[in-house]
Amino acid sequence: MKMTLDKIDKQILHELQKNARISNLELAERVNLSPTPCARRVKQLESDGVILGHTTLLNQEKLGLKLTAMISVTMDKHTADRFDKFEQAASQLPEVMECYVVTGQDSDFLIKVLVRDMRHYEEFLLRRLTKLEGVSGVHSSFILRHPISKNELPI
Repeated sequence: MKMTLDKIDKQILHELQKNARISNLELAERVNLSPTPCARRVKQLESDGVILGHTTLLNQEKLGLKLTAMISVTMDKHTADRFDKFEQAASQLPEVMECYVVTGQDSDFLIKVLVRDMRHYEEFLLRRLTKLEGVSGVHSSFILRHPISKNELPI
């Protein structure tokens, strides 16, 4: 369900997407509110589920995760139970950063995986991903460059 946000709510969200560590005082100044109403609006956006949480972005390469793969996964059966089990199992693999159920191609899922190198990828693929119940095929593509990366939603 789409929320109806006014101009100030949108400004608050824009500022928080740029810097979630901004103080309430500074946020209030940037959106032209006093601190108490600003804090109330942020709390309301959180309780309405518009703001899901706060996180710290890390540099994957500095942490040794130099290889990103997009893996198309094909399932043997198209049942809700089979898909649910795959999603639950995939969510337990720390290398899986994102998982999408997709249409318009021969696969059922598209997952984004971060690994150290090809050896780590091979271990992940052969010893864990392809062993998940229902996986009948995979196709991998590797990211060469990442020229556009956004975390801010267009409000």
